[in-house]
Amino acid sequence: MELCELPKGRRALTAKWIYKCKRGIPEVEKARWKVHLVVLGCNQKEGIDFNEVFSPFIRHTYIRVLLALVALFDLELEQLYVKTTFFHGELEEEIYMKQPKGFMISGRENLVSHLKKSLYGLKQALWQCYKRFDAFMIGQGYTRCHYNNCVYFQQFEGSF
Repeated sequence: MELCELPKGRRALTAKWIYKCKRGIPEVEKARWKVHLVVLGCNQKEGIDFNEVFSPFIRHTYIRVLLALVALFDLELEQLYVKTTFFHGELEEEIYMKQPKGFMISGRENLVSHLKKSLYGLKQALWQCYKRFDAFMIGQGYTRCHYNNCVYFQQFEGSF
């Protein structure tokens, strides 16, 4: 993010803070507050603020078939979950956001944030994250399944 003046003909999206209390075991841990900055993506306009919306998912039938193949051929299966995936997608569109409450810089209140990376709430956030993850997996030597974009495989020497 970088602060700049809002270009003519553009509008800045608003954001809000989401607070969540994470309660641990009462005798051992104290409750902690977690906070996320969420952009209100419902105000985005297609063709201006975003071009592509994509939400990759895997059907339960694919999971059952994969588990059956792994058991049948004695293969290895790995699952990957990335918690901070929304923070790593590079934005292709020019997105501007008003400075969030509590983080306004005094003397520069009229400036907006020019987003470089995706944040929670943006309509293109999942698409940008998927593109980055896909490039990483392909770079590691995996091949994307033709039937489901969420399944990658890699064949090693000596395997069938």
